[in-house]
Amino acid sequence: MAGILAWFWNERFWLPHNVTWADLKNTDEATFPQAEDLYLAFPLAFCIFMVRLIFERFIAKPCAIALNIQANGPQIAQPNAILEKVFNAITKHPDEKRLEGLSKQLDWDVRSIQRWFRQRRNQEKPSTLTRFCESMWKFSFSLYVFSYGVRFLKQTPWLWNTRHCWYNYPYQPLTADLHYYYILELSFYWSLMVSQFTDIKRKDFGIMFLHHLATIFLITFSYVNNMARVGTLVLCLHDSADVLLEAAKMANYTKFQKMCDLLFVMFAMVFVTTRLGLFPLWVLNTTLFESWEIVGPFPSWWVFNLLLLLLQGLNCFWSYLVVKIACKAVSKGKVSKDDRSDIESSSDDEDSEPPGKKPHTSTTTNGTSGTNGYLLTGPCSMDD
Repeated sequence: MAGILAWFWNERFWLPHNVTWADLKNTDEATFPQAEDLYLAFPLAFCIFMVRLIFERFIAKPCAIALNIQANGPQIAQPNAILEKVFNAITKHPDEKRLEGLSKQLDWDVRSIQRWFRQRRNQEKPSTLTRFCESMWKFSFSLYVFSYGVRFLKQTPWLWNTRHCWYNYPYQPLTADLHYYYILELSFYWSLMVSQFTDIKRKDFGIMFLHHLATIFLITFSYVNNMARVGTLVLCLHDSADVLLEAAKMANYTKFQKMCDLLFVMFAMVFVTTRLGLFPLWVLNTTLFESWEIVGPFPSWWVFNLLLLLLQGLNCFWSYLVVKIACKAVSKGKVSKDDRSDIESSSDDEDSEPPGKKPHTSTTTNGTSGTNGYLLTGPCSMDD
């Protein structure tokens, strides 16, 4: 184990030439990032998760009820022991052969059985009230952490001149504000890693999981090798669009359509500007070129930049989805289905149709209508 730890913490990987871990030990004159500081993120992540539960229960839910958001979920499928057994034990999406067999067994027409399975799947989807509470929590936390980041960075020299991210590197002291900002962001993303499995499931679950993992690794990595200055720029830049996104989602759930569309278009503009403009031209420019000139490359420098490029790849993917939805909003007057959403729904007429042998002629619509598909999660920070 000692050999593995010595290999993992090899100074020639983590630090520039002629710098050792001993040089970065805390002294009375200066404090530097220490790897063991990151353990604070685990109890803080638990606290954030508990605060979220309290916030959603005692603040977000009363606000939602005051805005006439009902806790009612989708229409309940009528009880049927045979179909319930198939749904739970065999498949939630029966093929044509199984549908025909069930039709003969129950003396129902195929469309009625398809409708039952759709309604049964929708029963497992969260209600609008649940969605609103989730968005209100993310809005509140994003607003707080972004405001804190802006207030903190306004007082730093590297916000105005990114070359200060590398002057005297890695002997850059760790201030209390920077330490708090980093640990808070890391704790939040650890809490998201856990809550992602209980939150609303979306088609890009795997991409979001990869994103959270890359974010946590980036924050951890940049803290250990003291690239925290440029890390704060990455975090704040990516947090900038999240507030607008969650606000747009809340407006959608409260059926304020015009406000929802306006907020989403604003979000799309900020998102694309920061992720495809400022991030590569401002942040990647300093991590790839200015740092090369001032500090020079070393192994962990390469890894850090590869992670940032991976993050930029995710930004491009989400930007495509955001622009696609925003274009529909402009052309149709409101935002249509979010391609990330996997919510199923059908017209009221069809869902209310009783089971029987003769199908009616009503049409089905898979996917959400209006802006109910506003489910893009703040593709985030070093983020998210």
